Amino acid sequence: MSKQFLAVIAAIIILFVGIGVYNSNSKKQDSSSSKTTMSQNISGNPNAKVTIVEYGDYQCPYCQSYHANFKNAQTQYADKVKFQFRNFPLTSIHKNAMAAARAAEAAALQNKFWEMHDALYENANWSAWTKADDPRNLFYAYAEQLGLNVNQFKTDFASEKVNNIINADRSNGTKLGITGTPTFFVNGKEEKITNSKAGFDKVINKYLNQQN
Repeated sequence: MSKQFLAVIAAIIILFVGIGVYNSNSKKQDSSSSKTTMSQNISGNPNAKVTIVEYGDYQCPYCQSYHANFKNAQTQYADKVKFQFRNFPLTSIHKNAMAAARAAEAAALQNKFWEMHDALYENANWSAWTKADDPRNLFYAYAEQLGLNVNQFKTDFASEKVNNIINADRSNGTKLGITGTPTFFVNGKEEKITNSKAGFDKVINKYLNQQN
């Protein structure tokens, strides 16, 4: 055989090996993506016929201002409505938004999502961590106050698992056309909810009445 012929055979082999490696890596990436699920942080009645999903950013002042009325609705309609929060950190304008989402999802892994969620929006806490150059020590303190295993919280806070959950939420929000926060969906339909008790009552009762 000529050296030229052997060189051609070698090039063909390298090409097919390269394709095989690429396909293998692609399958691994696809498999990894398929295993990444969105957050599943729910309160109220999990079997309710009315579901309210908020896509929010913990550093967003509008989300923080809505928190009291959202929490009031969670209490008032706990037996009739399923409430859910999903992450949509606006990292281009809120430098600590991703870190706060990490704190909430790390707490969720110890079944304390809503407790951390509320702590992040609490007025004094919110004023502190949103202005911090590095808010992690504040988040660790909140975790300790909530009775979490702080070492586990720190590990989960920095984990790829938590990062992937947040990114899955944000990716889904982007597919839904979300550009700002808070954005609310009721039974899959985007709804403008006025930031007041009456505003939440109006929208919730509209959907509850549709079930009768």
